[in-house]
Amino acid sequence: MSTTLSLSLRRLWTLDKFAYSLRVFLAFSGALLLSWTLADISLVIPLFLGIIASALSETDDSWQGRLQALAVTLLCFAAAALVVRWLFPWPWLFALGLGVATFVLIMLGAVGQRYATIASGTLILSIYIMITIEHHGGVPQAGDWGQTLLILSGAAWYGAISVIWCALFSRQPVKQSMAQLYRELGNYLILKSTLFEPLRGIDIEARRLALARQNGRVVTALNQAKEMIFRRLEGQRGEGKLNRYLRIYFIAQEIHERASSTHYPYARLTEAFFHHDVLFRCQRLLDQQGQACKRLGKALLLNRPFEHDQSEQALADLRASIDHLRAMDNPAWRDLMHPLNALADNLATLEERLATGYNPDAGDEPGDAALFNRSPESVKEAWERVRLNLTVGSPTFRHAIRLPVALLTGYGLLQWIHPAQGFWILLTTLFVCRPNFAATRRFLTQRIAGTLLGLVAGWASITLFPSALLQTGIAVIAGVTFFATRERHYVIATAAITLLVLCSFNQVGDGFDLIWPRLFDTLLGALIAGAAVFFILPDWHGRRLHREAANALEANRRYLEEILHQYASGKRDDLAYRLARRNAHNADAALSTLLANVLQEPEAYRRRIADDGFRFLVLSHTLLSYLSALGAHRQRLGEEARDTRLLPEGRRIADYLKTLADHLARREPAAGFEAAREALLARLEGRPPAWEEEGYRPMQTQLLLIAQQLGPLTDAAERLIAARDERDDTAAPAAG
Repeated sequence: MSTTLSLSLRRLWTLDKFAYSLRVFLAFSGALLLSWTLADISLVIPLFLGIIASALSETDDSWQGRLQALAVTLLCFAAAALVVRWLFPWPWLFALGLGVATFVLIMLGAVGQRYATIASGTLILSIYIMITIEHHGGVPQAGDWGQTLLILSGAAWYGAISVIWCALFSRQPVKQSMAQLYRELGNYLILKSTLFEPLRGIDIEARRLALARQNGRVVTALNQAKEMIFRRLEGQRGEGKLNRYLRIYFIAQEIHERASSTHYPYARLTEAFFHHDVLFRCQRLLDQQGQACKRLGKALLLNRPFEHDQSEQALADLRASIDHLRAMDNPAWRDLMHPLNALADNLATLEERLATGYNPDAGDEPGDAALFNRSPESVKEAWERVRLNLTVGSPTFRHAIRLPVALLTGYGLLQWIHPAQGFWILLTTLFVCRPNFAATRRFLTQRIAGTLLGLVAGWASITLFPSALLQTGIAVIAGVTFFATRERHYVIATAAITLLVLCSFNQVGDGFDLIWPRLFDTLLGALIAGAAVFFILPDWHGRRLHREAANALEANRRYLEEILHQYASGKRDDLAYRLARRNAHNADAALSTLLANVLQEPEAYRRRIADDGFRFLVLSHTLLSYLSALGAHRQRLGEEARDTRLLPEGRRIADYLKTLADHLARREPAAGFEAAREALLARLEGRPPAWEEEGYRPMQTQLLLIAQQLGPLTDAAERLIAARDERDDTAAPAAG
């Protein structure tokens, strides 16, 4: 029994939201204990509000970074509280201050995610201050700073818990991010294995699209892991544990490059070896390596042994199957044996990297362990980021205009109709109004559904459990539930926070009186948010699909140039190479995310553009796969003169991608491209055979595959431009 309990607790500790929820529970419990000790239950509401605002402003950091962020957060909170109390009695001045402050805080988010989180928390706390003032008569009394100080104290209390927690368990978030990264890599490999399934009539395009979407999740996990390591490595380069995680991260990057590699069109291999088991062996090996990636992530998290015997056996079976095919000496397969061998070699190297993933210290020391810092390093650089976003073309600027207008509309309605608990309108608008239509639509429906569910649960709770002790206990549990579910289950999170509000306010008044105002305010605030995102500088993603597609082509071009540089100068996983590779995958993931948002937009604003966009995404991701294979085999080139002569052809391909990206960004037809493509293909196909007896020559083979991809990519780009023009002609009158 004790062993089972211990294992259960260890598993609970590994959950990424457990520590967050536990910190919130400690903060809420401390506030509740203070209220009971002082025999003043009314202290609970402002303390809870401060805790919530501080927890929503929390950023991932080392304890030193978290302490600095907390100081900035509390300074912003105090300034916001002073301004709200000062301007509250004068509606016109208050409206002006609300609009300007909202614009400034949203634009601050252009500096970086950390600043965006603090800015969002400051806006939330400002509205909490308004709610407490309204709850105590609607006019802040001179010298009565009790409620405001309690809110700030609640924020400081949670901040102190957060800093101490970061100091005690600084590496736990890194372990969790690594486990998440290897889980996503495992899912990617498992999806990739389905491309080798030896079946006819399957929808390969749908599988490639699913693979591109999963690649976006892998890229997100890679970026998150990198940022967590970077924040903790600043000033601690000699710390052994962190350097170990850095090596594990670099191994994950290499596994990703090899997993995303494509050496040959899989459909042709399926056709040639349909009646043999070699593709089934490839599929099984990739599937087992995906499962091994997941087990590696769990082993890193739980500090338990890592086993990958099944993937090792699957690799041996694949080698045996290829040897059997070679022994058959079928002339029709002679040219296909080399791509099969190249594929097996790539998977064998992937297996080796998996083996070193659990014990990276046994491998070679990375030559260049530098990480690119995406945060601004000076006030001047931070201002430059804000300045570059001060344009109507920037989504951040559009949101910085849209949200203040939405909040001022809610404030105007509040002054006009004087609803009970009217500032909940502003809070709902703030939570629902997102930078794009797709996110706003999702949060709008979930916010309304969650509020209805929470009101029913709140009514039942205060009816069935009239005890103040039970109700405050329910409020604490609801608050913890909100933070545990707010990112993945927003309906439950909204229901939980609504339940917390009803149970908390019932301690100092009549919670039943809040039910209908809360519902009315939620509906009105959600309606304002929905109207704002639809009518005020709407950021329809379909309108900038061509620019995102051009960014993907440009990032692939830079990745190719960096690969060619490595072929010319020798393999080295330096920062420039890793940055080019990561930017290419980031652009691929951004295109996938944008297309997912396009699907949520009204039909008049997307029409057929989504289908053309997904077609382009599949082709772009295939191009990236060919580039990854070219990059993965850099060490195999050597100094052969015949391969060196191919470098100019690679640079011509890079120039072609740049020109195509420029035309797509400007929405200009790609006229005259066919001659350049045909010349490229003629030169590459006219070279000596790519498959020599001594093995795989990645330069000629992969460049030829990339060149063959240029035609479909150009056609897809033309369709995007045509679809955009057609959509603009039909939707322009409605866009306003």
